[in-house]
Amino acid sequence: MISMEDLKFDEKGLIPAIVVDAKSRKVLTLAYMNRESLKISMEKGLTCFWSRSRGELWLKGETSGNYQHIVSITADCDRDALVVLVEKDGPACHLGTDSCFNDPVYISEDRGEFTYEGLMELIRGRKTEKKEGSYTTYLFEKGLDKILKKVGEESTEVIIAAKDRDREETVYEIADLAYHVMVLMVESGIGLEEIRDELARRHVIDHKVKQEKMTGHV
Repeated sequence: MISMEDLKFDEKGLIPAIVVDAKSRKVLTLAYMNRESLKISMEKGLTCFWSRSRGELWLKGETSGNYQHIVSITADCDRDALVVLVEKDGPACHLGTDSCFNDPVYISEDRGEFTYEGLMELIRGRKTEKKEGSYTTYLFEKGLDKILKKVGEESTEVIIAAKDRDREETVYEIADLAYHVMVLMVESGIGLEEIRDELARRHVIDHKVKQEKMTGHV
C-alpha cells in the first residue's frame, strides 16, 4: 500500500474523492479531502471531507446519521484522485436521494445499461401495474405455485445443460433461472440487498474458516 505522502494534492491542498457504494458499485458522490480529513477518515473508518463552500471539515453523517463506513480507499495511477468504497447508513445526497448523480445528460439508444436493480424495478412494475401480454404479469396473476413451478423447471434445465457440458445452453438456462428467481423474490417481498447481505455474511464466515485451516485449527 502507498502512504499519504505518495498522494498528489492540488494547489489548495485538496484531492477529489469519488465515493462508491460497496454493494451496488453505484457512484454516490464526488467530494474533496485534504490531508487532515483523509487522516480522520482512515482513523475513524468513516468518510470525512473538506467542505469547500463552508471552509471546514465535514464528517459525513454527523448531523444526518447517514454515515459512510469505509471499506477501502484506492488512488488512481497518477495518485491525484481517490475512489472510496463505502457501506452507507442512508442516502448519500443532501437532497435525500441514494446518490448525488440522478440527472441524465445523455443516454445512448443503442447501448442500454443493464443492471439487476433495473430488472428488479421492471419486474416490480409488472406486478403493481399489470401489462397486457406480459409474461411477468402472467406469472404474478397465476400466483406463487406457478412461480415456484417455473423455478423448479428452470433449475432442472440448468442441471441438464450443465450435465451435457453445453456451455452456451447452460448460460441461457441460468439466465432463465435467475429471472424466475427474481420474480419469486418480488412475489415474496425480498430485495437484492438482502441477498447481497446474506452472501456477504457467508463470505466473512468462509474467510474465517480458511484462516482457521491455515493456522491448523479444525
